[in-house]
Parts: sequence; C-alpha cells; structure tokens
Amino acid sequence: MFCEVELVRNVEVTVEKEKRDGVNLQRYIITCLLENLLKEKASKDHGYFLAVTSLKSIGKEEVKNESESQCVSFPITFSCRTFLPLEGEILHGVVRHIFRRGLLLKCGPIKYVFLSARKMPTYHYVGGENPVFSSTQSATIGNDVVVRFSVLGVRWLEKRGCINKEFVMLASLEGNTSLGPISLSDSDEFDL
Repeated sequence: MFCEVELVRNVEVTVEKEKRDGVNLQRYIITCLLENLLKEKASKDHGYFLAVTSLKSIGKEEVKNESESQCVSFPITFSCRTFLPLEGEILHGVVRHIFRRGLLLKCGPIKYVFLSARKMPTYHYVGGENPVFSSTQSATIGNDVVVRFSVLGVRWLEKRGCINKEFVMLASLEGNTSLGPISLSDSDEFDL
C-alpha cells in the first residue's frame, strides 16, 4: 500500500560548512536529508521511503558540541511517499529463483517474497536445467515471469544475516482465480 506520511528528521552540518556555504546551505541540507533517507531505506512503521513529495519546514539550528568538531543540527519536516505491504493485498512480483519447495519473488523494493509450492495448489514443480512450476491450465511460472499474488504475511527484519532493514513476505495463489502468472501487457506494476 502506498502512503503519504509526514516525517521529521535532524540533519547535521559542520559549523565550517554552514559559514562557508551560507547561500547554498538550504540545498546542502536537503541533499543531506535525501542521502540519509537513502541509507535509512525503510522503517517498520512507515515502510520503504520512495520519494520526498514536499518540504514543510527547516527548523532553527541547534548547536551540538561533540568533542573536537562542532555540528549544527537542523530539524526538517517533510512529506514522503512510502510503500508498506499489508496482509490480504494483491500485488505483482517478478520470479527471481525457483526451488522445489516454492518461488522467490521481488516486488518493488521488497527483495524477499516467498511463494510456497503448498500455496500454489494447481501447480506442480518441473525440474531440469530451467525449472518451472506448471499448471493443468497450461500456465507456467518460470524465472522473470510476473506473478499476481495475495500477501499472506509480512514481517519486518531489522537485522538478520545479510538482510538489513527489510520487509519479507509470504505469498499465496489460493482463493482467487485472477492470481498467478500474468503477461507483461496486463501488468500495471512499475519498478520502485
């Protein structure tokens, strides 16, 4: 689900940078905000940060003394478009890996969507050099195929192995006849 949220973040600038670039300070602060959001990537409450849609305000500077370097902090209020997956939603994903027990899909910024073979009741695994899941209705799910699925579950992982600040999802093709592989011309998904 796409949301529009209002957020407040503090951006720190060294005092030397503030004095030297007074004219371009606002541009520099906004650039720092965007870089910080890119590093932050997502939050449990709001989802993935997609785009800053409006800048509400840059607050008054607060001087911070940290050992030898002096920093100035600016509170920034802004609106941001986010993507937060919810259980029960119908989404599209691209198949990245096929295993005997299911598929691994990518859905926008979400890299880890698992669709278990148990949640694809009309499909069966066909192994080989290029494994696929095939259906009795002549539908085939292979690598790079777009699949419409229902979100069965969503979990936020702060840090686990190589996964850092990510949502992971479980998917299903049960309960709706419109779920399954779709042709690219039917896809309204866009790459986030």
